[in-house]
Amino acid sequence: MPKVLIVTGAGRGIGAAVARLAAADGYAVCVNYLSNRAAAANVVAAAAASGATAVAFRADVSHEEEVMRLFEHVDSTLGRVTALVNNAGILEKQCRVEDMDSARIQRVLSTNVLGAFICSREAVRRMSTRHGGRGGAIVNISSRAAQLGSPGEYVDYAASKAALETLTVGLAREVAAEGIRVNSVSPGHIYTDIHARGGEPGRVDRLKDSIPMKRGGTAEEVAGAVLWLLSEQASYTTGATIDVSGGR
Repeated sequence: MPKVLIVTGAGRGIGAAVARLAAADGYAVCVNYLSNRAAAANVVAAAAASGATAVAFRADVSHEEEVMRLFEHVDSTLGRVTALVNNAGILEKQCRVEDMDSARIQRVLSTNVLGAFICSREAVRRMSTRHGGRGGAIVNISSRAAQLGSPGEYVDYAASKAALETLTVGLAREVAAEGIRVNSVSPGHIYTDIHARGGEPGRVDRLKDSIPMKRGGTAEEVAGAVLWLLSEQASYTTGATIDVSGGR
């Protein structure tokens, strides 16, 4: 069966690492991005260099109609999706809950939670044996913030990631008999540019001594866990969350 993967938010960071590793593993890959076309094109070029078929497609996953266009584009260019990685996620500047306005909270939840729900819905409609599909796998990119809460920094982001882990468990049980596995990966402090968006580019280095392994992680280390969960090696694993956090 051809392996067709959509990775949301795949222009940079963990999403880009997943797309590159998946391409090397024989997936046809759709690199979804929001605004940085050049970065997405670089990921597509890297995938093509490994011999894979890859396309980039701009879609804001917080908008249902754009998600639907994303999946329709993959249907027509790569074929029926067999794997989805819900990686697109945002955070805002570090602050306390008492200083958050509703617009900020809505932005975070719309991308991080609503986007994952709608993408998962479209994937299930194509993968499920109830709908004539041949099964597949979904991996949600959570965060250790879901358990740690990110007090004083990103409690809204942490809450959104906790919602993803609940989605993982509920959806996994809902579609387990329909050939679909749903799991999540929970990264800890990883060197990506998301920390700059929160106002502290050096956040990982500030916190690395609190990690048992005494270092931050890489996007490639997270991608390795994602690819295992997508693979047949994880054929009896669903509803699980793997921590990639250096022990913290």
